[in-house]
Amino acid sequence: MSNLESFLDYQAARRLSTGAYTRLWQRSLPYLLVLPTFAFVFLFTLLPTANALIQSLYQPGNARIPTRYVGLQNYLDLFNPNTLIGADFARIAGNTLIYIFTTVPISMAIGFGLALLLNRKMRALGLFRFAFFYPVLIPMIGAGSIFAFLFADQIGLLNTILRSFGLPGIKWIGDPNWALIAIIMVSIWKQTGFCMIMYLAGLQGLSNDVYEAADLDGATTWQKTRYITLPLLQGTTLFILTTSIAASFQLVDHLFALGEGQPNERSNLLLYFIFQKYNEPRNLGYVSAITVIILAALLIFTVLNFWLWERQTYYEN
Repeated sequence: MSNLESFLDYQAARRLSTGAYTRLWQRSLPYLLVLPTFAFVFLFTLLPTANALIQSLYQPGNARIPTRYVGLQNYLDLFNPNTLIGADFARIAGNTLIYIFTTVPISMAIGFGLALLLNRKMRALGLFRFAFFYPVLIPMIGAGSIFAFLFADQIGLLNTILRSFGLPGIKWIGDPNWALIAIIMVSIWKQTGFCMIMYLAGLQGLSNDVYEAADLDGATTWQKTRYITLPLLQGTTLFILTTSIAASFQLVDHLFALGEGQPNERSNLLLYFIFQKYNEPRNLGYVSAITVIILAALLIFTVLNFWLWERQTYYEN
């Protein structure tokens, strides 16, 4: 009888131990699943951001002059037009704002129009969709190289077309008045396909019932687009707007093939400016300060964008 009682006690203890282990595993599993992502974000986002923030508060030294703490002086120098770095920063920051607030709205508008045109049954529909989406698949440096040939002064396709109509050619890359416009044209061509495919996915997710009701009420195509399609695609628009503005800060590879920000920094952008100055140790504090400014601007924009727009956005179940 004692052996049987011992066996039952052992089985009861084993069940309790197994149950406790199972509960512990169930509670720990979500954190274990999140751990790789958190480690990746910590190593490649939070840690570099903290490092940039710390470095932005110091003036780099050299063999004879030690590194010293300067507080916010690097930021003040960036916004001081009387300093060399400040004059360049003001011009390049203005270029970046013009670039973003021109490229993003135009790409979204053209992408939305193409999505409306391709959201129907027609011959070779897949071919047309792929043709407009294909520029997204090309690396940015590849797109810049293609347009470098199109923008060439003597043999470029655009100038050849202009001369065929008796118009003078344009120095797309060398003219300060056209250099930034050329950069914007490349980005619009590259980003429009992404906007189109996102809007097309949103359109195909909308119910036809509301459009049939609108047809019965005699609504025109413009009225259905203005009062039905656009409000129902606010969630898609919010996503495209946020990702496109973030990408506009990041995608500057085409500047390698299109003048490298010249002439006179008229086509330069902030991220490429960081790349240019990073290899100069004396500018490391300024580079870190610019990085912090870009990250802060993106964070503020994203939070405000979701906070102000998310409450008005409709998501169809």
